[in-house]
Amino acid sequence: MTPLSDTQKQLLFDYSLGLTSGHDTAEAEDLLAASHEAARLYDALLSALSPLETIEPEPCPDDLAERTIQRLREQAQLVTGGDRLERLLANERRAVPVRIPLWRNWAEIATVAAVLVLLAGVLFPALGVIRQRQWQYHCQSHLGDISAGVASYLSDHDGRFPTLAMAPGAPWWKIGRPGPENQSNTRRVWLLVKQRYLQPHIFICPGRPGQVAADLDPAVVVRFDDFPSRAYIHFSLRLDGPQSAPPGQMRRFVLLVDRNPLAEEFPSDFSASPSIPLCQKLLTANSRNHRQRGQSVLCSDGSVEFTKSRHTSFSDDDIFTVQGMSCGSKLCGYERPTSASDTFVGP
Repeated sequence: MTPLSDTQKQLLFDYSLGLTSGHDTAEAEDLLAASHEAARLYDALLSALSPLETIEPEPCPDDLAERTIQRLREQAQLVTGGDRLERLLANERRAVPVRIPLWRNWAEIATVAAVLVLLAGVLFPALGVIRQRQWQYHCQSHLGDISAGVASYLSDHDGRFPTLAMAPGAPWWKIGRPGPENQSNTRRVWLLVKQRYLQPHIFICPGRPGQVAADLDPAVVVRFDDFPSRAYIHFSLRLDGPQSAPPGQMRRFVLLVDRNPLAEEFPSDFSASPSIPLCQKLLTANSRNHRQRGQSVLCSDGSVEFTKSRHTSFSDDDIFTVQGMSCGSKLCGYERPTSASDTFVGP
């Protein structure tokens, strides 16, 4: 029987810790199938690590993550002008192969492996929370830019918010639909982009998982009457209705929120007639923008808050549903707020 080489032992060690991927994983599995010595060594490593399975990982407290990210931001501003933290977090997201040097004593290796797994259980969740909090700050920065663009528009238009006429009973969910009819609640926000008060990328939430739509060329922007699709706007805008109080009569109200979770249920086919039954999950879910940890809210006074519930600090009304909706209610995409106190952000 040919003894295992140091390289093969290293491969098995990495595989036992879950540090391999792709070709290395396939090579380790082939080695285990072909070599009794490799299987024996792998079993010994798993046996040494098995007590760690009883340890329950504890989430990183939000206040600790808050203080940590704030210290990092302050230090980054002092040392490098603020962009080093973003580069470090971007690098942290990339998968980097971990190599651990071999020792002659495999008991020593197993001990070090146990320490590494313990550290991973502590550090990885903490880094995830810190990264989420950093994205939350970036999202709030985008909303601050939107607020500045709205303020400039108001200054140029005698304090009037951008509006577009919508026929009674018209749908508001058809984002990107071509044609002259206003059947999207986002067309009035698009006016801020089309008239160059804001750049299109500002409406992308940095905390939303998945692929991000490419930024739009300024020469292309003027050709559209709306965001090209839902992929280009990750926020939901306050809907007006016959019972809504005029903006001038409200001291403070919601303008924009991280995308309404109900918006994820609407079809991409503009000819469809959606009828989305509401269940407990949809009635309690937070926005997907921040992996359902909560949502950022832009208010009419320019303030931005992050709430872990579906209401704001100044109202107990559910911002994601029309008042009176409950389990079994159906959302069809043409509903409007039912009263002056009804805050409803349309997808």
